[in-house]
Amino acid sequence: MTERLYARITGTGHCLPEKVLTNQDLEAFVDTSDQWIQERTGIRERRVVADGQTTCDLAEGAAKEAMQSAGLGPDDIDLLIVGTTTPDLIFPSTACLLQHRLGLSDGGAFDVNAACSGFVYALSIADQYIRSGSAKNILVVGAETLTRLLDWGDRQTCVLFGDGAGAVVLSADTSPGILSTHIHANGAHADLLKVDVGVSRGFLPNEPRAGIAVSMKGNEVFKVAVNTLGRIVDETLEANNIDRSELDWLIPHQANLRIIKATAKKLQMDMDQVIVTVDRHGNTSAASVPLALHEGITSGRIKRDQLLLLEAFGGGFTWASALLRY
Repeated sequence: MTERLYARITGTGHCLPEKVLTNQDLEAFVDTSDQWIQERTGIRERRVVADGQTTCDLAEGAAKEAMQSAGLGPDDIDLLIVGTTTPDLIFPSTACLLQHRLGLSDGGAFDVNAACSGFVYALSIADQYIRSGSAKNILVVGAETLTRLLDWGDRQTCVLFGDGAGAVVLSADTSPGILSTHIHANGAHADLLKVDVGVSRGFLPNEPRAGIAVSMKGNEVFKVAVNTLGRIVDETLEANNIDRSELDWLIPHQANLRIIKATAKKLQMDMDQVIVTVDRHGNTSAASVPLALHEGITSGRIKRDQLLLLEAFGGGFTWASALLRY
């Protein structure tokens, strides 16, 4: 009888731009204040890519560290999935560009765009490949350069986002790793959080770069996010027949400290059991969950065999979760 296969995290990596943009820095050119930003978001600073630095550059740094952490070389990786909503090019995909840079074999490589849920979506896909026996080692990356999509005159959005990349290697194992993943979307809320230009819809006449900026109805997004994440938490626990008290760690999407605290409260978890990076990274979209996961593991707080709940919410709307034993 064939043993059941699980996808287990064997390595993690991260990459952050060198430039740090603090709330005090923003005060110099945006009508805002450090107090206003921290009270509403919990953010103190964020990282910003340098001129010429791309999403693939950040993804490469995170991917190399994850592969080294897992003790694997380029020939060991069967599949590469990149969660991103800020690809280098329309095509080829950032995953194809990254595959070439890393010297991987010609296995599959593709991007997943689910906005801030992109990494957890990608993790869910990778999990299915390993469970089915179709792949042994998969590199999953979340990478973003969101600051390239900001209107620095819009204080509601420009203070929120940062750039970065996180990565994990998933390897097939007979010991439990990822126990379940759950992905959802509802396009009815598309207008609440979006970038309102695109290839087929087009750009503004005679100004191909005009209008490319994140727009968001913050209060409405906040309400939907809190309610939606509450539901997916229940769904994940019920699917695995576990009680919230069995969770060791919450690894949430790092968008807003108030949303993170609301999710922790629903789980009756102390904030000491929650990995928080939003204060230093801002919202790095698809990169936020793997960056937080990497920090939790490399800091020594997350231990082997502990039970982790990952969750994310993003434009679309999309939302996703993963329950795993590290």
